[in-house]
Amino acid sequence: KDIQYVLSYYYNKLEYARFDSSLGKYVGYTTFGVKNAERWNNDPSIIGARKAQREAYCLTNVGIDYQVA
Repeated sequence: KDIQYVLSYYYNKLEYARFDSSLGKYVGYTTFGVKNAERWNNDPSIIGARKAQREAYCLTNVGIDYQVA
C-alpha cells in the first residue's frame, strides 16, 4: 500500500498532467492537462493500463531494491 507509481507529463519544464496510483486517476495542472486528464480518466483501458504498471513495475522491483539496500 505504501508503494506509489507516478507518471508525470511535462512540456517546456512545466508539468501539465500526472497519473498517481494512490488516487487511481490522472490530474491536470494546466488547461491542456485538465482536458487530457478528463479524456484519459474516461477511458477505462488507459486507467487499467496505468494501474497494471504499478503492479508490473513497482511491486516487481521493490523486492530487488530492498535486497540491495
